[in-house]
Amino acid sequence: MIRLFDPDGLPPAVGFSHAVEAAGERILYVAGQTGHRQDGTIDAGLVDQFRQAARNVAICLEAAGFPTDSVARMVIYTTDVAEYRSALEPIGEAYREVFGRHYPAIALLGIAELFDPAARVELMCTAVR
Repeated sequence: MIRLFDPDGLPPAVGFSHAVEAAGERILYVAGQTGHRQDGTIDAGLVDQFRQAARNVAICLEAAGFPTDSVARMVIYTTDVAEYRSALEPIGEAYREVFGRHYPAIALLGIAELFDPAARVELMCTAVR
């Protein structure tokens, strides 16, 4: 059995679900979350986009009844690895605002572009309960 979650507080999901829960061991797969706010707008800065993307992940977790420390895996995609590296301190602060000092398995991947050309970072997570 699979439950799909498209929680309030996120832009409308078109052609996807923001989060999927697979029954059994309670695993939640959170779709890639960019820095878009509920109204679809996005800030230009990488750090601001990361902060909002992390908040969007937390919204999905909460909607499915998962605490932020249930994230077991996070994949971070960025269109500018050099800028990401240079902003590690403020990105770390933004991360801790949402996830505290819970650090799951994390991968950072540099990519050419994301679906929305304005997006510079996207987070994809798996949570387990």
